[in-house]
Amino acid sequence: MPARIRKAVFPVAGLGTRFLPATKAMPKEMLTVVDKPLIQHVVDEAREAGIEHFVFVTGRNKGAIEDHFDRLPELEETLAARGKTAELELLASCLPDAGCASFVRQQAPLGLGHAVWCAREIVGHEPFAVILPDVLVQAPGKGCLAQMLDVYNSHGGNILAVEPVPDDQTKNYGVVAIGEAEGNVFPVTGMVEKPAPGTAPSNLTILGRYILQPEMFDLLSAQEKGSGGEIQLTDSMLKLLETQPFFAVEYEGRAFDCGSKPGFLAANVAYALERPDLRDAVVAEIKKLL
Repeated sequence: MPARIRKAVFPVAGLGTRFLPATKAMPKEMLTVVDKPLIQHVVDEAREAGIEHFVFVTGRNKGAIEDHFDRLPELEETLAARGKTAELELLASCLPDAGCASFVRQQAPLGLGHAVWCAREIVGHEPFAVILPDVLVQAPGKGCLAQMLDVYNSHGGNILAVEPVPDDQTKNYGVVAIGEAEGNVFPVTGMVEKPAPGTAPSNLTILGRYILQPEMFDLLSAQEKGSGGEIQLTDSMLKLLETQPFFAVEYEGRAFDCGSKPGFLAANVAYALERPDLRDAVVAEIKKLL
């Protein structure tokens, strides 16, 4: 059996410029989809998959994320005094266990690969997950990371979540080259970041969920800059592919790119419609707008 995945890395140091002015004083990861911040949605996905330790790679002005995953005694005392037991239980359910959340600072915006590398001392020499909070996955059964872990437990190696896109959109994404499929699992034979139109090796794009072996940190330590002058995770994954297997999982569910305004708004509607306490009211309000 491959080594168990206990830790997940959440790169949350980005500036969120696409959501200014909302993100001028608030981390973009604290923007809410219905009544949960983006970061809470992905932490819940990780916890459902069995992740035990949550590693947040933060930057300046991201203190609200750390505060969110801490207790607020004044609020708890007020809720208790008012008999709001359900609200107290909800707050408690959002918190990682004591000692199971770590925060490390990425001191300069040097790319996703650099952000992951900043977590090396906390992750140590064990395989780990990486989850990008900009991407929410609404799954009908198991969450996206849990689906990936099922594949990891049977195949080992490194795992990427992928989704198909129309051929004319592959130029906007990282795309995998694949071998023969085994159900919804594909051996990865190569990766291309934003291929030129008509040159993509497939229509399967990398989603923002990864399971990686610890040798990734050794490769990232070279601090080699790639596209955009940043340290790219994809570049080191290509090097790791030379010595270790990668598998792509076409997950079950629907992804929302909450780093874009249309994707963020669509996620709010989709997650609200999933809630029995909100669905009818939301449908009624949408009908009024159409």
